[in-house]
This record gives sequence, C-alpha cells and structure tokens, in this order.
Amino acid sequence: MNQDNTTFEAMIPKGVKDFLPINAVKIEYLKSTLHQVFKRWGFQPLTPPSLEFLHVLERGLDKELKESTLRFDDRQSGYMLAFPPDITPQIARVFATRMKNAAMPQRLSYSCRVLRHTEQQAGKDREIFQSGIELIGHSGPQADAEMIAIALECLSDLQAPQYTVDIGQVEFYRGVLAGLNLNNTQINNLHNIILHKDSSGLKQQLEKLPITARQCEEIMALPRLFGGVDVLDRAAAVVTNDRSKKALENLHKTLNILDFYGANEHLTIDLGELRGLGYYTGITFQGFLAGFGKAVCLGGRYDDLMGTYGSPAPATGFAFNLLNLLFSMPNQLSKAAKPGADALIVSQHKEETSVHKLASALRSQGLSTCIGEYSPQENQQYAIKMNFRYLITVPETGDTCSVLSISDNILNEVATTALFDGTATL
Repeated sequence: MNQDNTTFEAMIPKGVKDFLPINAVKIEYLKSTLHQVFKRWGFQPLTPPSLEFLHVLERGLDKELKESTLRFDDRQSGYMLAFPPDITPQIARVFATRMKNAAMPQRLSYSCRVLRHTEQQAGKDREIFQSGIELIGHSGPQADAEMIAIALECLSDLQAPQYTVDIGQVEFYRGVLAGLNLNNTQINNLHNIILHKDSSGLKQQLEKLPITARQCEEIMALPRLFGGVDVLDRAAAVVTNDRSKKALENLHKTLNILDFYGANEHLTIDLGELRGLGYYTGITFQGFLAGFGKAVCLGGRYDDLMGTYGSPAPATGFAFNLLNLLFSMPNQLSKAAKPGADALIVSQHKEETSVHKLASALRSQGLSTCIGEYSPQENQQYAIKMNFRYLITVPETGDTCSVLSISDNILNEVATTALFDGTATL
C-alpha cells in the first residue's frame, strides 16, 4: 500500500519531534556549552532514571505537574510508573535516599528529557529537553546570586542576543497576603489577576473582599512593582509587614552580590511574579531573549522539597529549556553549530591499506575523517553538501596527496601532505 509523506508525518505522537542532524548538532552544542559553564562553577553531573514509581515521584510534584504526569501500570512490580515531568523532584529523591550523608553543600548538574501530558489543542511540547543545576544545602543570598550569575554566564557563552533575567520573590507576596482572612477561591482569583498584571480587574476584585484600605493599597501595588532595582525602594514604601520586609532584605543582598558580576544591566525585578507559588520559597527567576515570548530558563529557591523525601535541606536551582533556546536564537546557533566532518578522503590509489592508514592518522589527531566512495566529481559535490572542511585526494602514484579546503561551498587548494608515513596533518 502506498503511503504519502503526510501519513508518515503522523507516525509519531503529537507534541514530540524528530531532530535531524541540522538541529540535533545544535542541541548537542547547547548541552556542551551549558555544562562547560556548570563545570567551571564546580557542579558535578548526575543522571536520574527515565522512569519512577508514581507514588514516590508525586511527593515532590505540585498540582500542575501531577496533572501533566504520564503514567502506566508496571506488570513487574504491580505499581504505577511515571515518566518524570520535571527533573528537580528526582534530584531531591536521589539526594534524600542516596546522598543524605554526603558533604554539604552539593552542586549537581544534569541534562535529561522529561515528558508531560498536554491537551492536544494546546500545541505544546510533550517532550522537553532540560539542562540545569541544583545547589543543595546552602540557604543564603550567596547561593541565590550564584544561580542567577550562572544563568547569565550561560546566556553570555551562548552569545544569546539581548537577554534579561526577571527576578521575583514569592515571600514578599506571601507576606502581603498573610494577614488577609480570605478563602482559597478568593486567593486563587487574586493570583490569576496579579499574574496577568490586570490592575483594573484587581481593583474590582478587591472591592468585593473584606480587607482594609491599607491592605488594598499593598495588593494593588503588586502588578506595578516591575522594573529596575528602584522597584525595591517602591516596594519598601508600600509594605508594612515583617515577612515582606525580610524578603526585600534578602533580595537586596542578592542584588548586591550580583552587582559584583556586572549583572544588573541584564536584570529586571518583578514582585508580582507568582509562577510556581506552591513550589518556590524565596527568590525565583526566568530568563528571556528579546523577540521570543517563552522563558528559556526557569529557577528559584525551593527549601521545602527535600523534606518531602525525608531529608530536609535548603536548595535552589534552575533549568534551561533547550528547545526554547534552539528556536529563540536560530542565527547564532546556525553559525556556532552545523552538521559536518573534518576530512573526506577520495582514493584513486589501488592500495586501500594506505588510504586507511592516512584516515587513521588524521583520526588520531581528533579529526573526523571519512573515505569517499564515488567518482572525484561526485565526491566534491558530496563534500560540499555534507559540510566537510577538507577534501583530500590520493593519486594513483606518488607519496603525497592534495588537500582542498571547503569554505562557502568553494574548494581551494591549500597544501599537500605525506600519504604513507602515518604522520599526516592538516
């Protein structure tokens, strides 16, 4: 039965993608660059499994992540298994069960895929590529500043264009709401309105609630507390509760440390940012690139998570969404990473052993090397299409071969090199 391309496109589930070499090499470049930064800051790699027992994993998931978890029956154990929708709860489980006696703090890094259930009409990715870090056992603003500084350094090393990191402090918001006598429905309504920075809708909602004029003033200020460092002064002039004041003090100390790294030009403050309110316990942040509407990295402090697995410890961390990075900076990545290899050898020599000897000599120097199988003209076209850096032609006679460099689809003769002595270089 004949099947057209449209039918074959439907052979993978919605929300996942095939990544051909043109994008796969960019994803590998992103992972490699990020982990070079992580390593410079002393983070050690950890690889959790791609399956977890659902009843264990759910201890560390908030309501939204629980609803997006893909699960199925395990015929071996009789338990429900789950594909993790996020890596951080896995790190918490590993730390609590395998590393609770390890020296503190622990600096851990990872690169993994996670799977999430999404509604079909949402058009969201179900498979998410994450590279991130977790700093466990450090509770001070130094650790919060370290996370943000590392995220900024990653974006700098990737040569990301016009990037910013938006910083929030969920404890500031909790302090504002702590004294209000509101039910969960009323609080959730406020969350949604503040998150969307709808000042008009917020005012209408507050008029229906049993709160004082002073409390109303504090809540109304939240959507407007967005901008530069001066936001902290404006926030301090509005709030009166100790919890919010302590959160502002923590944010001040963190920003003072970040100032040492020259980070302030890339930072914005948003005290009305309520993402992950049930999960985070302090400073939160998101990284954005100009012209791309989704965050490329997310993170913050989550001091309560380790305790859900039996080993309480302060913690903070963040993760980059590699697909968001991939699609947000196509020009930069096209220049930095593309499929290809170093050398293609075209053999006219009857002694094949000599050709393989040349290829081995080049590979021993770390150069990716292939041996051509076509006519000289066909090999030239193949070398250009496959982005080889060099085309090496081995003649029928003689002990040297010609080397052509390939740049912008043009071949230029650059050198001749020894053929048979095993010392060939490019």
